[in-house]
Amino acid sequence: MNQYQELNKSFLNGKWVEGNEGSSVDILNPYDNHVLATVNIASLDQVNEAFETAKQAQKVWGKDAALRKDVLKKAIQYFKDHKDEILEILTLESGSTAVKAGLEFDLTVGCMEASLEMVDKIGKYDEKPSIIPDKTNEFYRLPKGVISSIAPFNFPLYLSMRTIAPGLALGNAVVHKADLQCGLDSGSLIAKAFEEAGVPAGVFQSLLTTPQVTGDVMFNHEAANLVSFTGSTPVGRQIGKVAGEQLKYVALELGGNGPFCVLRDADIDKAVDAAIFGKYLHQGQICMMINRIIVHEDVYDAFVEKFVERSKEVKYGDPRDPSVVVGPLINERQMEKALGYIQQAKDAGYDIPLEGKRSGNILTPTVITNVENNGALAQSELFAPIALVIKASSDEKVIEMANDTSYGLSSAIFSEDVEKARNYALDLKFGMTHINDQTVNDEPTALFGGMRQSGIGRFGSPHIVEEFTEGKWISVQNKPREFPF
Repeated sequence: MNQYQELNKSFLNGKWVEGNEGSSVDILNPYDNHVLATVNIASLDQVNEAFETAKQAQKVWGKDAALRKDVLKKAIQYFKDHKDEILEILTLESGSTAVKAGLEFDLTVGCMEASLEMVDKIGKYDEKPSIIPDKTNEFYRLPKGVISSIAPFNFPLYLSMRTIAPGLALGNAVVHKADLQCGLDSGSLIAKAFEEAGVPAGVFQSLLTTPQVTGDVMFNHEAANLVSFTGSTPVGRQIGKVAGEQLKYVALELGGNGPFCVLRDADIDKAVDAAIFGKYLHQGQICMMINRIIVHEDVYDAFVEKFVERSKEVKYGDPRDPSVVVGPLINERQMEKALGYIQQAKDAGYDIPLEGKRSGNILTPTVITNVENNGALAQSELFAPIALVIKASSDEKVIEMANDTSYGLSSAIFSEDVEKARNYALDLKFGMTHINDQTVNDEPTALFGGMRQSGIGRFGSPHIVEEFTEGKWISVQNKPREFPF
């Protein structure tokens, strides 16, 4: 048994506690539906307690840079010392293949190391002369206070730590709610690392509970100064509405409909290689995934032929096998949605040169071609190993179609003319565009975030520093000021 399967409790005020809501949930291995752990759900009273104790603990934590550095360094070392067990729980609980688990682990550690460099950003950072005689202006960054963190199931460890690590480094306390489907690697594993690192009681709280219990409390508790959420756009809208009524700051990374733009002069073999990775990594369950492949008509047939052949070669099965690329979808509900998309394609009369087959929660790669860009299927975020290929009459039309969505997270352009691609990239209404690469990219020091319905705010160092801190101006009148009355 993996050691993290035994950490089936919430971590509140420095202690591992059973939830007292009165019900329990089984955390399942999505590959074989084996029960990994049973969790007693934390109650609303425990959620409120988490925020109240975090508010008190933050007051000392935010003023002790040496302690923050020490805790972060030890937490980073904990991850490095327990890498094999962490990779295993990512595979068992979230269905991560070896490639995806390794990528998620590296991103997590990289994020923590970048956050360690942020510790000294709290406090005075600039001083300027005033337009008023004998006055000095000082500028400070201060912790926000308490951050409410809500994580998804798809990259559960990294997308949790992306808020937690910089939040703690910048002197905030964090109340964190994992998606229970991945509550061990998104919540308990992180809590264990910080417990071993000596985090003071109350500074990091991990809640194993459900949205049905919490309601809007994670968004509107008076102690929460910032709400950080990664997940669907409909939930993001609700968070924005609730938090906005209290003028709380929000950082929202929401849905995506990532276009992969193949221009007329693209190297087709390289484009196919990139598209295979960006479509099938983690079974397509990524907000940045390639959702639409839009190809210039002159190279469309060549691209489709090669992409279909490569898709047939993608290995699927047990994610514990290091050679497997496509593992299980997270649950049966996601499988039913994916099968519904395939039926939708059939009903619309689209071509399906490669139709996926279901095996438990595994759906093998599916390729659907001659898709209408403005149709319901192309405008849906699939979250499955289903590739949609769309034909465009010109390079300009490729970009126009790419922008024809309400989302705006990640995008990609393939072209042998980088300067042309860069100019097109600036026209794409997406927060991120990758030239001659695929859409799934993230780095600890990159400006990460979306436009339009894909979210608000930016992650990555140093951009997140201003997001997760309050700016303060202190002026000092060094000599008595003369007033006009």
